[in-house]
Amino acid sequence: MAILFDSFIEWKTYCEEKQRELFKPVVAYEMVEKEASQEDILAGLAKAYSVMKDAVKTGLTDDMTSVSGMVQNSGKKVYNSPITVLSPEFQKLIARALAAKEVNSCMGRVVAAPTAGASGIMPGVLVTLQELHNLPDEKMHEALLVAAGIALIMEKKSGIAGAVGGCQAETGTAAAMSAGAIVYALGGNIDQVFNAVAITVQCMLGLVCDPVAGLVEVPCIVRNASAAAIANSSAQIALASVDAIIPVDECVDAMGEVGASMEDRYKETALGGLAATPTGKAISKRVLISDIDILDSDH
Repeated sequence: MAILFDSFIEWKTYCEEKQRELFKPVVAYEMVEKEASQEDILAGLAKAYSVMKDAVKTGLTDDMTSVSGMVQNSGKKVYNSPITVLSPEFQKLIARALAAKEVNSCMGRVVAAPTAGASGIMPGVLVTLQELHNLPDEKMHEALLVAAGIALIMEKKSGIAGAVGGCQAETGTAAAMSAGAIVYALGGNIDQVFNAVAITVQCMLGLVCDPVAGLVEVPCIVRNASAAAIANSSAQIALASVDAIIPVDECVDAMGEVGASMEDRYKETALGGLAATPTGKAISKRVLISDIDILDSDH
C-alpha cells in the first residue's frame, strides 16, 4: 500500500497505528504504482464499477449464448424463475453473478476482479449489496479498494490464477475480496473484514480448476454464483464477530500450500475433474472439431 504489505497483519497494524481506514493505503499504493493522482485513481474505480454494473445488466438482457453452446442464458433463467429458494434478493444475487460471468464467456466487456474466470462474483455481490442497503457509489468505490488490497496480498501469498493454484485461487480470491468488501461497506471493523476473508478461504480451500474443453464456461460460471453465496455467508458470520480461529494470513498460506501440492491436471489444463468425464471429453472433441471447421471456412 504505499508500502506493499506482505500480510494482512501488516495492513492492520499500519491502519491502526496511523489511524487510517483500510482503503486509504490502497489508494496511496495505486497512486505510486500508476503514477497517478488520487482523483485519477478514484475516476478509474468509478469506471470499473460502471463496467461491473453494465455486465450484470447486459447478462440479464442480451442473448448470452456462447460459441461452444455450453452457455445458454442461465442468468436470465434464474432471474425469471418462478421458484424462489430463499428470497428474491438471493435469487437476484445468484442470477447477477451468473449473468456477469456469462458476458465474459460470450466475449463481452468485464472487469477481471481478480481474473476473467471469476469476473461474475464481485459484480453480483456488489450490485446486490448496494441495492439492498442503498449505499452511495463512493462507499462502493472504497469497498472496491479494500477488495483490491485483499487481492494484492493473496496474489503475493497464494496466487490468484487457476493455472497456479486451482479454482480456489480464482473464485476463492474473488469470493474473499467480495466478503471483505461487504463487511467494510456495512461498517465492519478491520478484524471483521479480515475474518470474512479467512472464513471464505476456509470454505473455498481445495477447489480444483477443471474447465471443460479448456473453456472458462463449465463449471466456472456456476462456481461464480456459488462463490457469491459463500461471500455473503462469510460476511454475515464475520459481522457477528464470529472468530475464524485460524488467522487470515495462515488461511491464505494454507491456500498456497494446497495449490502448490495440487496435481497439474487440476490446474486449468482440462485434463482432470469434470473436464475428464465422458461428457466433458465429448464436448471437448465437439468444440475442437467446430474450431477446425471455422478455421477451414476462413481459408
